[in-house]
Amino acid sequence: MDFSFSQEQNMLQESIERFVQNDYGFDERQKNAHSDLGFSQDHWQTFAELGWLGVPFAESDGGFGGGAVEASLMMEQFGRGLVIEPFLATVVLAGGALKHGASDALKARYLPGVIDGSLHGALAYAEPQARFNLADTCTTAAASANGFVLNGQKAVVLNGPRADFLVISARTSGEQRDRTGISLFVVDAKAAGVTRRDFPTVDAFRASEITLENVSVDADSVVGAVGEGYEILEQVIDEAIVSVGAEAVGCMEKLYKETVEYCKQREQFGQPIGKFQVLQHRMVDMFMEHEQAKSLMFMAAMRMDEGYGPDTKKAVSAFKVQVGKSGKFVGQSAVQLHGGMGMTEELSVGHYFKRLTIIDTLFGNSDYHLKRFGAL
Repeated sequence: MDFSFSQEQNMLQESIERFVQNDYGFDERQKNAHSDLGFSQDHWQTFAELGWLGVPFAESDGGFGGGAVEASLMMEQFGRGLVIEPFLATVVLAGGALKHGASDALKARYLPGVIDGSLHGALAYAEPQARFNLADTCTTAAASANGFVLNGQKAVVLNGPRADFLVISARTSGEQRDRTGISLFVVDAKAAGVTRRDFPTVDAFRASEITLENVSVDADSVVGAVGEGYEILEQVIDEAIVSVGAEAVGCMEKLYKETVEYCKQREQFGQPIGKFQVLQHRMVDMFMEHEQAKSLMFMAAMRMDEGYGPDTKKAVSAFKVQVGKSGKFVGQSAVQLHGGMGMTEELSVGHYFKRLTIIDTLFGNSDYHLKRFGAL
């Protein structure tokens, strides 16, 4: 099996690597994170101009026909730079739902704006009672004369504050935890009956609690077939797991390299602490955890590109378990070896650790995916 990248994949990876090195400093990142918008609109337009926002979409939809491997290469570099622009929320989640299930008319309405950077989206699927069960949906969509009327509440909607449109999961039939009877709808974020409570997350991203009260949508707003949205949602979330896991791999690489450099410079007892054997062992363990996670990243991405099925789901869950385990070890070790300064706001180490901690809980933590792996 050939594991080498194509010329196009190498060019994509190198372009983002150069951007992160030259134009995405930590201080600027912090400044943008604390702005009203929560990220840089100039950077977002740069993403669009360089074609990055169109990579995962089919050429027929105006994209470049990339798959999970390309998305992983991109997100790994975003992780190294601790990028806060909402690529995951708009392109992978909301855009992914449209890519897999939307009609040609819905794609034509929204995907060009996503690709050129003029439209932001959000996937509103999680609910307060659901834990990590995608099927646990209390939000309802009742049929009406012109379409459907939505009522319910969605929790932790990533990029909710900036979203122009929402892709919302709602139950059109069945019981609360049935996999059948879930439908996906595209809703204007400013539609009557949609209210938001915006908040920053601990890792400097932005999210919303969204309440739907008698929100009317027409029948053409359904993504896929009515009552068959669960399969689309599950695939989109698994693609997001591969993407956010790749971001974690980038974070881990940055942390272990920063830690090695710090241990070469920090002196104690008249010599650099990097000469102490016990710390050398710890840094080697950090490297090994990163490499294990990276290997599973490529396995999950290649499985995803081969086709979505039980084997792909197992590979994705295995990757998510490893990311949770490795991210915790690498993050905690980096903070410990840096000492108290490791958790200060001025040093990037603590911010990488916060992001790794949140990634572990996104889309199901290690315990959840270990159980899912065993059940598949």
